[in-house]
Amino acid sequence: MELTDAERRLLALHYVFPVPLNKLNGLYEIDPNLEKLYVYKANELAHILRISVSKAIQIKDNLHRNADTPYDELYERNAITPIPFSNPLYPDQLRILIDPPAVLYAKGDTTLLTKKFNVAIIGSRKATVYSKKAMALIVPPLVENEAVIVSGLATGADTMAHEAALEYGGKTIAVLGHGLFHLYPKENRALAEKIAVNHLLITEYPPYVNPERWTFPMRNRIISGLSDVVVVTESADKSGTMSTVEHALDHGKDIYAVPGPITSLLSAGPNKLIEEGAKPLWNGFQIVGALVFNG
Repeated sequence: MELTDAERRLLALHYVFPVPLNKLNGLYEIDPNLEKLYVYKANELAHILRISVSKAIQIKDNLHRNADTPYDELYERNAITPIPFSNPLYPDQLRILIDPPAVLYAKGDTTLLTKKFNVAIIGSRKATVYSKKAMALIVPPLVENEAVIVSGLATGADTMAHEAALEYGGKTIAVLGHGLFHLYPKENRALAEKIAVNHLLITEYPPYVNPERWTFPMRNRIISGLSDVVVVTESADKSGTMSTVEHALDHGKDIYAVPGPITSLLSAGPNKLIEEGAKPLWNGFQIVGALVFNG
């Protein structure tokens, strides 16, 4: 993929300062092509980026230390496609976020980012066979209508969603909460490697970034942002799943929830969502019909 000089400078900055685009707005307002990136004094950079002078010194030092690093070539050698926010391949639906990723790092089939029908399927890391049975009814109609299944590669419901997409011949996007040099969780390494071949792994973090507690909530807004609708299978009342739902509501997305038995703690989340106005879901054709009708 061809990158402009401005995009290459963004890759260099993002490697040492991996923050969302809104954190760089001040810089782009006065230097749209980042032409002065290497000449700012530390106190100037601190003022522009609204960071401490010590942090600005660290960024400057790292930028100059790696000034000759051909990041685009480095990524290409590792089959990683960097997608800056200014690139045509960057998904339009992420641009409307309050805090869009400044760069996406992709591995696999990047044409999946251009598909018009994406469905996020999420739920508890402790999801039971009930979620798997539900997906057997939900995923096939979506796949038949060329929907891309989006999830977060976590254990439990996320894993089931990706595996269902593969099992029924569909396509899937896994949104990671870490860099592509670290596949997490370890038990999903084989699944991630399979997705990286004919499907898509995507993250807003440079390849070296380790999974951290705070990176996964940040990932959730991308899962929501990429998707037309969000489906919740099993989930506790308060969980990371619900943070994704909150992002989806902020973005005006439709929420579907799989009703569950009242005896299960993992039914609390979806059942409460239904009470609050989410659409109860028991078959994927409900989503297909709604999108066709609205589209």
